[in-house]
Amino acid sequence: MAYPVLTLKPSADVHLRNRHHAVFRTAVDRLPTCTDGDIVEVRSSKGEFLCYATWNSKAYICGRAIAFEEGDPMKILRTLIEKAVSLRIQFFSREDTTAYRLINAEGDGIPGLIVDRYGSVLAIQFTTLGMDRLRSWVIEVLREFCKPSGIFEKSGGSARKKEGLEEKEGWIWGSGDASIPVTERGMQFLITLSGSQKTGLFLDQREMRSLVRTVAKDRTVLDCCSYVGGFSLAALLGGAVAADAVDYDAEALATAATHMAMNGVESNRFSSYTEDVFNFLRRKPYPHTYDFIILDPPAFAKRSADLEPAKKAYTDLNRLAMQALPSGGLLLTCSCSYQMDTETFQTMIFNAARQAKRSVRILQRHRQAIDHPINLFHPETEYLKSLLLWVE
Repeated sequence: MAYPVLTLKPSADVHLRNRHHAVFRTAVDRLPTCTDGDIVEVRSSKGEFLCYATWNSKAYICGRAIAFEEGDPMKILRTLIEKAVSLRIQFFSREDTTAYRLINAEGDGIPGLIVDRYGSVLAIQFTTLGMDRLRSWVIEVLREFCKPSGIFEKSGGSARKKEGLEEKEGWIWGSGDASIPVTERGMQFLITLSGSQKTGLFLDQREMRSLVRTVAKDRTVLDCCSYVGGFSLAALLGGAVAADAVDYDAEALATAATHMAMNGVESNRFSSYTEDVFNFLRRKPYPHTYDFIILDPPAFAKRSADLEPAKKAYTDLNRLAMQALPSGGLLLTCSCSYQMDTETFQTMIFNAARQAKRSVRILQRHRQAIDHPINLFHPETEYLKSLLLWVE
């Protein structure tokens, strides 16, 4: 099948030759004759084949590469989906975990598509116009490969808005209860698909929850920006004396309390506070003396223009946490802002330690969850950073 051709300007094809998935509007020389959302063939200024991509004239990233080999792009895309699913089956069939990411967008070479598995249900996000146009085809492929009992759509966020798409949420195939019990390495969670952040649980922090469980014994924990209490639960099941969760979302904290009860955690070991974390850390005395603080805030820098104020906010938050800890305290600090790279993040931690006048050592860097692979050709897929710190 012949596809409309998009031609790039001279010397504007380097990143596509390096298999980066974005086609920027400024790189385009000759526009394709097609409808937004269609698949186009992308060629260099010399007429060389570069990739097949979905097209959206209204977006700054106007093309999203879905196949870098010549042939049938739909067949190639189908193979990529099959490989992504097979990778997860290979690893998660070996452990007691029923909640994990099946498809990680560009991390699996499939821009615009995120799929999470919660038990027998799939939660799906279409984040680009091109992938949204393929939704019926994607659903049929997922039904064939995964045999789900239902597929729930949670398509929203800034990426979808940039594509000119409205938010969508609800069952798109099958039906069922939007509250799903799942297991993560023996921990029990209740996933609420409807109205929740992300697709119900921050799956990309699985390895760090496991780390917390191994180091929390006999410590008193403050879990900041706790959401549904994943870190608090891991700490308490790992032998923590007590855990206090702080979040502005009262509904999420109510779910956190449910998680404690599901896992047999005594109610007197867990407390929650519906409060801004900066305000909580500034007020004293605290409900407990904490010797393990966890900071997992939302992305402070979603655009490059946000980086400088974000650095200040991250520095202030970490300084406050360091000042709250006794000598020998642990601090797990995280950033999910892609705009803040690993080096910048560590420099920010250095500045926070200097301002807090504390001696700080790095014990552990982020453990990447294997269901969130990083595409070496698309560095934006490496966004999450964490440091486990010893504070003296």
